[in-house]
Amino acid sequence: MDLAVHMGAGNLWVVAAVREGHGDSYDEGAAPRDRAGLKAWYAKTADALVQALSVDPSTEAWTFFPPHTVGFWRRRRSQETLIHRWDAEHALGSATPMDPALAADGVAEVFDTMAPRMISKGAATYPEQGVRITATDSGRCWTYGPGEPVAEASGTAEDLLLMLWGRKPRDTGSVTWAGDREAGLGVLAGPLVP
Repeated sequence: MDLAVHMGAGNLWVVAAVREGHGDSYDEGAAPRDRAGLKAWYAKTADALVQALSVDPSTEAWTFFPPHTVGFWRRRRSQETLIHRWDAEHALGSATPMDPALAADGVAEVFDTMAPRMISKGAATYPEQGVRITATDSGRCWTYGPGEPVAEASGTAEDLLLMLWGRKPRDTGSVTWAGDREAGLGVLAGPLVP
């Protein structure tokens, strides 16, 4: 129930960001707590979200980080849904594989949006060293931090995304490290995401 409330409230938050141009939070306590009421409420929030995002992605919208467009929210909500879908399936013991391209875009979002946001909020500092992150299934790679990377973490985009979002430990066995692993882990300590 808590996950449905969180996702539905997030949907309404984005609808307000797009339609009303503000980032005032939605009261999660306003969601129904009975199963049938919550299901109907969540469906309405999802429909409202789809309608709000069914405009030109370059349309201006309030966002918590650039770009200030509907396209930002399309990406952000797809990534939020991807992570929380995994949470729900994992809790039931039946997590299905993530699409590698979508998971790779999630890794990119960590480095181009979420980590810089954490730094801008004062919740993290910019790293003093660089680390390379390589998705073995999508062929994409990223360098986070300055200079020549001191280490490289390689794995599927899904494993990397789950590691970066704290769903798997930073030293998970499904991610292979080369170079100075401890320094690389230090760079990723962040926090990178809220």
